[in-house]
Amino acid sequence: MTLDQLSPGDLVYAATQISNDGGIPDLAEDAVIAAAGTRGVILNIGHLEEDPERPLYLVRFEGPDLVLGPPTGCWGEELTTEGPGASVGRR
Repeated sequence: MTLDQLSPGDLVYAATQISNDGGIPDLAEDAVIAAAGTRGVILNIGHLEEDPERPLYLVRFEGPDLVLGPPTGCWGEELTTEGPGASVGRR
């Protein structure tokens, strides 16, 4: 499955480390929101008015305690549909 086939409620994984860019006020700037491979759930899919052709995904990632963290805006290149180790054993 590709990102453009996803809907709110679908699972994704952080493709890279995702840190706070200052957009989440109750979290320190540069705090790690999700390490690469962290599972998350899509809340919504939209875009910025300045770039309507580029999807922006609103995602909540699981913390170490399995509690969902704050809603975080992510670009497609920051997400993947395959979890860690998903390609192991594939040819």
